[in-house]
Amino acid sequence: MGLLGNFRKLLSGGKVDIRSRFELLREAISGTMSSFYMARDRQTDKIVGLKLLDPEKTSALEARFVGLNRPTEGEIAMKFRHPLIVQTLEHGVSTENQQFLVMEFLEGAGLNSLVLTKNPILNGNRLRLLRQAVEALAAVHATGYIHRDICPRNFVVRSDGKSLKLIDFGLTVPATPQFMQPGNRTGTPNYMAPELVRRKKADQRLDIFSLGVTAFELMSSELPWPRGSTGQAAMTHGVADATDLRTLCPKIHPQLASAIQSCIETEPAKRPQTPQKLLELLNQVSSETI
Repeated sequence: MGLLGNFRKLLSGGKVDIRSRFELLREAISGTMSSFYMARDRQTDKIVGLKLLDPEKTSALEARFVGLNRPTEGEIAMKFRHPLIVQTLEHGVSTENQQFLVMEFLEGAGLNSLVLTKNPILNGNRLRLLRQAVEALAAVHATGYIHRDICPRNFVVRSDGKSLKLIDFGLTVPATPQFMQPGNRTGTPNYMAPELVRRKKADQRLDIFSLGVTAFELMSSELPWPRGSTGQAAMTHGVADATDLRTLCPKIHPQLASAIQSCIETEPAKRPQTPQKLLELLNQVSSETI
């Protein structure tokens, strides 16, 4: 940060004037709790991703963790330095009292859009992308966190379909006992683990479930259960049996299908217990063209 930028920040009590600091080039994504822009940082002249959190919705989320001293999204995101996780460069509070994150700008598409449109760039790359997603999650868990919102929307795939990066730590919490107690049901409903749906105690294995649903959809373009259009409808999978992936993808490698199916077991103890264990299962599949 240059001297002028430091002086302005000092005058504003440490807060950043977003419009002065950044040239907003285009809005890239609008989320449920934030807006995301492709922007030029006037201090460095670099193109960055700029995430602005909605103050009211952020406060409502933070209210769920009163007394637990949950780190902010920016504080959490800054912990990760991994090639398969979006790099967060800076975080803070704007002069309009919005939390913001500055990160590398990722060129590519959300995995959700590629899956739903059955984009051909996925052909021959699905297993490669799944392995990378598992490695990214392993890094999150190794750093001591639960992502809590693993779903296709939170992976950005490069335009050649060969690699992806995990994004969005808005719901992420430390993997410590106080954050794993029953009752806090947050996540994306269609991908939410049954223990969250039922408001039971939940640990890092809830991410394994969500990744399993993501993998199932990556392979088949379908969910393992009827897609819910409302939060309540989407969470019926907490008590519903999952479709057998092999019925939707008859040519899928049996070991790959089995590994994915094991992730979406209702009981956490029946799932692969860590991303590393899941990766071991995937690595038994020597070749895959799906």
